[in-house]
Amino acid sequence: MADDAERIKITGEPSVDPMVCKFTVDHPIFPGGSFNCRSKETAEGSPLLEALFAIDGISQVMVADNSLTIVKTNPIPWVELGQQIGAVIREKIAAGGTLIAADVEKKQPSEEKIRQAVEELFERNINPAIASHGGRVELAEVEGTKVFVRLGGGCQGCASAHITLKHGIERAIREAVPEVTEVIDATDHTAGTSPFYR
Repeated sequence: MADDAERIKITGEPSVDPMVCKFTVDHPIFPGGSFNCRSKETAEGSPLLEALFAIDGISQVMVADNSLTIVKTNPIPWVELGQQIGAVIREKIAAGGTLIAADVEKKQPSEEKIRQAVEELFERNINPAIASHGGRVELAEVEGTKVFVRLGGGCQGCASAHITLKHGIERAIREAVPEVTEVIDATDHTAGTSPFYR
């Protein structure tokens, strides 16, 4: 079992946010699914999530296919915390059995509720803020807990579009709807009146 655990490869990818790190595993964690777990109570019934929340300082785990985006609340460096996280992931995979409960997605809001919350956020906060730059954002699609957005106006093809999306729009969406696991740019940045990407 120890040999099996050692063969499992895990790659850590720190975020621009020092409290967030993404871990990609060369083994299916939650195939075809995504779930944002924000508490020990919600983790109950999912062995991997339970074990991760048992690590001091872990406050959120976003699971999508074979990746886990983890949020911490303590000052422990990711290099050190990552070793604990990696050990837990390897142990649970090597043990076999269920990692994430099959019905865990029932604990998250429906696509329709996510859609309504995001559209309301865009109308009330985001679009009035970026309208001064001639930009706008619209919700393209919701798939599970993945949100696809489309930038328009001055934001379409703008060199700063990625920064606006990651540091402004994505953060606002996650604050308004914490269950969202991914915010994906569905914009065609090669189109528009003055595309930046060619």
